[in-house]
Amino acid sequence: MADTNFDVVFVGGGPGGYIGAIRAAQLGLKTACIDKRGTFGGTCLNVGCIPSKALLKSSEYFHLAQHGLSDHGFSVGEVKLDLPKMMARKDKVVGDTTKGIEFLFKKNKVTPFKGAATIIGPNSIKVVLNDGGEETLTAKNIVIATGSDVVALPGLTIDEQTIVSSTGALTLGAVPKHLVVIGGGVIGLELGSVWQRLGAKVTVVEFLDRLIPGMDGEVAKNVQRILGKQGIEFKLGKKVVKGDKGPNGVTLTLEPAAGGAAETLDADVVLVAIGRRPYTDSLGLDTVGVALDPKGRVVVDHHYKSSVPSIFAVGDVITGPMLAHKAEEEGVAIAELLAGQAGHVNYDVIPSVIYTAPEVASVGKTEEELKAAGVEYKIGKVPFSVNARARANADIEGFVKILTDARTDKVLGCHIIHGEAGTLIAEAALAMEFGASAEDIARTCHAHPTVSEVVKEAGLAANGRTLNM
Repeated sequence: MADTNFDVVFVGGGPGGYIGAIRAAQLGLKTACIDKRGTFGGTCLNVGCIPSKALLKSSEYFHLAQHGLSDHGFSVGEVKLDLPKMMARKDKVVGDTTKGIEFLFKKNKVTPFKGAATIIGPNSIKVVLNDGGEETLTAKNIVIATGSDVVALPGLTIDEQTIVSSTGALTLGAVPKHLVVIGGGVIGLELGSVWQRLGAKVTVVEFLDRLIPGMDGEVAKNVQRILGKQGIEFKLGKKVVKGDKGPNGVTLTLEPAAGGAAETLDADVVLVAIGRRPYTDSLGLDTVGVALDPKGRVVVDHHYKSSVPSIFAVGDVITGPMLAHKAEEEGVAIAELLAGQAGHVNYDVIPSVIYTAPEVASVGKTEEELKAAGVEYKIGKVPFSVNARARANADIEGFVKILTDARTDKVLGCHIIHGEAGTLIAEAALAMEFGASAEDIARTCHAHPTVSEVVKEAGLAANGRTLNM
């Protein structure tokens, strides 16, 4: 019989839960982690970040083989898609990654429980085990890290076949003739890109008059232009008011968000990607008195403590961006706080990335945010077309845009569109974490020839002294 008494139990085995559990165990706390899925890693590793990136990369290779190899001097015959093999590779990537978590648990002496958890008291958790039976765990501290779930659209019932969530969009058995994506955010653009490259006609319907709300407006306009050139169509400022399923797919009824005449749109698959909601259902939180805000998120203080002193929460179930790496940082922070250390997360320096081709990455403030706050700022913007390595790689689409305080030159934000934007944004995040200026970035020696030189050049541009444009 497993030991059931712990210093801390993490409810949820996603990025916040499993990383937090490992860190807590490293700090000497007797730690357990519960997840009902059967494999640890949460949405991110099982049906989110990791499988979608596997399909994105595979679809990019497929597109390159069809359209890009001849520029490099390669002649190939007919390129055929083996979708089952592509899906099998994706599943193997997921399986290998999730198995790695159980190895890390064993290495760090974290006790895993696979089952559905209900908090039955300030220090007690009932676990209905997937393999049968129940366990009641006691813990000095409980950390809720149950992540988030898809938001449904009223009038459209997700069946994961014709009307799908992001989960169903990762397992389609055939390339749709016409995929309609409802929602012009990260998930919709990424998965829409996968299926467009594999041969689907893709139409994105977005309620707002722009894509990726929250990102820099100039970046959003360029993303729409680039994806439009690739073949994705957009219907902005439109809302879906009805969906009728038929033998050949779904007929959607759209209306202008501002009011006006309706139109219809036929699709054989519809992806609903309008956002995610915190997963706090069936946890027993109302029974033990854990307060939730109007959006269903756990209300916590700056040390992640809920209204019940022994119960904490991190990740998608609390306020802030629903990002795996944000949850990881909070998981580490709460583990360190419970161990008596000074855990901390700098919420001003959390990067976000859209893994389209090219990628889109951002950290810190947007121009819109700086204008709204009345902050005087400077812009250092440099296109990748001036960079020798980008030209050699045939990857010149996009730019680096650095925003700095006009008085102090401190970097306030950075926005990148490029094939390697998700990697390049780390330099800007590190610079901001240490309070660097654009001058600091400009005077840091960057290897040549690399695309990272564009970040340096943007630092120079912020002070009006570029060297390569």
